[in-house]
Amino acid sequence: MTDLVLIAVGLVAGGLGAMLGVGGGILLVPILVLGMHAPMESAVPASLLCVVATSCGAAASYVEQRLADVRLALTLEVATVSGAIAGGFLAALVEPSLIAVGFGLFLLYVSVQLYLGRAARDVEMPAGGGAAVAVNLPLGMAGSVVAGGLSALLGVGGGPLKIPLMNLGMKVPFKIATATSNLMIGVTAAASVATYAIRGRLDLGSAAPLVVGVLAGSIAGSKLMPRVPTAWLKRFFSFFVAVLAAQMLWRGGKTLWLPH
Repeated sequence: MTDLVLIAVGLVAGGLGAMLGVGGGILLVPILVLGMHAPMESAVPASLLCVVATSCGAAASYVEQRLADVRLALTLEVATVSGAIAGGFLAALVEPSLIAVGFGLFLLYVSVQLYLGRAARDVEMPAGGGAAVAVNLPLGMAGSVVAGGLSALLGVGGGPLKIPLMNLGMKVPFKIATATSNLMIGVTAAASVATYAIRGRLDLGSAAPLVVGVLAGSIAGSKLMPRVPTAWLKRFFSFFVAVLAAQMLWRGGKTLWLPH
């Protein structure tokens, strides 16, 4: 029965992760820890493995549909990895609570902008996809460095930051940004999950049902996403970003101003 529940949870997380470009990891960790009482040290690597599965399931479909911009993904991923390495070194020097509060406030701003529909080039993609004509590449590279650093410092994926960065800052259509994010998150998550596996903290037996559900959900989500109106996707993504912002503000705030 537990395996069936995990498969169902993975199915939902994989589908939403593929459609929104966030991998589903941010959904899985709270569900596993709060809903299923899994220890955090096992929930995080299992979630990272599921992000890799989401990327594998969705990215192939998005590349085939010509929604994912492979060149842009590889370019920005170089900057993301650099930022993640720098973030790993800065983790011992920077107060994570302050960063969490600042990141939460920034995400609230992004959520409002997306909800109000102020992102550039909010257009429906033609059948068969299209290439992303990205501008402001220096801004994209700098933002990806920041996204990688925040991923290392706060343990969040880069999708909630990279998608608005591409859509708002680089004028990439929202669906191409989502598809391209799916391609990138798998690379970052694979590097992270390898470190857990080397340290013996990845329980493949427990993670297997989740991966099965996530892989199936991500394939279904990648097929459904091109058919969903862009406005719906952006509204749902803005809600997701707002929830993540609230989590970041709570995480940082309870350390800064709540009594210990």
